[in-house]
Amino acid sequence: MAARRAAGNDARSIALGVSLSASWLAAGVPLMVRVPNLVELDVPQAAAVRGELLRGLLACPAVIAPKYLYDALGSRLFAAITELPEYYPTRTEAAILAAHRDAIAAELPRGLTLVDVGAGNCEKAARLLRPLRVSTYVAVDISLEFLREALERLQQHHPDVTMLGIGSDFSSRLRLPAVLGEGSRLLFYPGSSIGNFMPAQALDFLRQLHAAAQGGALLIGVDLLKPVEVLERAYDDPLQVTAAFNRNLLRHVNDLVGCDFALADWRHRAFFNAAQSRIEMHLEARRGVTVRWPGGERAFAAAERIHTENSYKWRADDFATLLVDAGFTVIRRWTDERGWFAVFLAGA
Repeated sequence: MAARRAAGNDARSIALGVSLSASWLAAGVPLMVRVPNLVELDVPQAAAVRGELLRGLLACPAVIAPKYLYDALGSRLFAAITELPEYYPTRTEAAILAAHRDAIAAELPRGLTLVDVGAGNCEKAARLLRPLRVSTYVAVDISLEFLREALERLQQHHPDVTMLGIGSDFSSRLRLPAVLGEGSRLLFYPGSSIGNFMPAQALDFLRQLHAAAQGGALLIGVDLLKPVEVLERAYDDPLQVTAAFNRNLLRHVNDLVGCDFALADWRHRAFFNAAQSRIEMHLEARRGVTVRWPGGERAFAAAERIHTENSYKWRADDFATLLVDAGFTVIRRWTDERGWFAVFLAGA
């Protein structure tokens, strides 16, 4: 997951456009031509970003927050990862949603506002817009530029749906603009992204989702425990797309901080930590190397690592308990036939 600005758009005029569109729709006035509205709620200050990254690089062990994986190129690389045969979560979750979309729709009112948290290329939500009778689609992602392209494509296929893209670092705090109003909301958090949070953080984030749902519902995908060899192949594929995704992080950090990371000096490492019930991703130094930036440096020994991401794997009953602890009521739960993945529909 650099400051991301919507080129050529002023945030105030965008928000005003969203407000006017919502008012016209409420009054029954059709919009002849719709284009996605875009607004950036969080515009990180360069000094704050630099400070966060340098604190992580100087820590022992070194760490870089996974949100920095998702610059424009990183987002495209992750989209490619979801197409890999080894990466089961995306297709398994998609199959569950396709098989049970009528049952999901039966539990929800018409005219929903679908809030897609961590929308990426918006493809997962795109399959639900018509089955769930969505009237407004709100896509939230850290990379607004990547979101812009995805929403523009999606709007062409769904001209009747009002669309809003929100650039926001929701990993620290989930915020939604007031112009969304008080209509029925379905928060959508697919792809097992909840696994990127440590359990206590996951509980806190679920409480934020509960508040944002405003009495509506949450549809969330959760990756479950399974054989270690299946897990590790999913995060260390033979084509090394995941390795490219992880190493691209260093290129992004070079841009943000002015570091001189050489990608050839680092290898991708991914493994299952059974004690923590999580996949860990790291970047490991191939040799002793010193990384420099304006005003500082850090020496890394050969085989020393930078921790870049966790992905916790849950037991379905334990995650249901977590939802209840966050204030939700579990309405339905579906899994695939192997029990590898679960989708929960929970009421707020």
